[in-house]
Amino acid sequence: MRMGHLISWDMRFQVKYGFYFVYGVVTVLYVIVLSALPVSWREKAAAVMIFSDPAAMGLFFMGAVILLEKNQRVVDAFITSPLKVGEYIISKVISFGFMALVVALALSIAAGSAHILLILVGTALSSAMFTLLAMIVASGINSLNQFLIAVIPVEIICFVPSLFYLFDAGPEFLTYYPVNICMGMIMGQTDNILLKTFLTVFVLYLLFRIAGRRVAKMWRYTGGIKL
Repeated sequence: MRMGHLISWDMRFQVKYGFYFVYGVVTVLYVIVLSALPVSWREKAAAVMIFSDPAAMGLFFMGAVILLEKNQRVVDAFITSPLKVGEYIISKVISFGFMALVVALALSIAAGSAHILLILVGTALSSAMFTLLAMIVASGINSLNQFLIAVIPVEIICFVPSLFYLFDAGPEFLTYYPVNICMGMIMGQTDNILLKTFLTVFVLYLLFRIAGRRVAKMWRYTGGIKL
């Protein structure tokens, strides 16, 4: 019950600050672009759109979300409530993931994809990964400028290998890089899917544990003092 209320609160927070409106507009624009492309290009173009935008939205917006929560004293309320750090993190992952899945579904349908379920699985995994990485970074910052600078290494680590993978320019082991595994799913690739999914889930578990420690530290030092 508490988890459901928290997820609902996160979604209302995102609606209030225009996240759904922005991605509604972005989705319409992407669908228009897809409809203008040759049919043979649409599926791959949709995969790139999904991976680089809705799947990664947590990486782009988490800093703003946490700073808003700090500014509005929402974090103070969380600390004095029975809420657990793990519940807080899971709620963020689910709320951002839901938005990413809605956009991914719309784009995959517009592109006429034949493997929508695999696209949604890849989107969910990559969205969770990007959101957790962003929380690890955002929990230690005090301004949006700090977040934008601190998240650059994460973007390099995530997106540069995926570019090599996209153009088949990298070594074979890059197919087992967790970010590339997610991209491969979004592109409909099923080679060694069980092993790759296990590796990705294991990485998500590690990121969840690290994010838990970072958020717990942020809560202890909220407002500039140790609680």
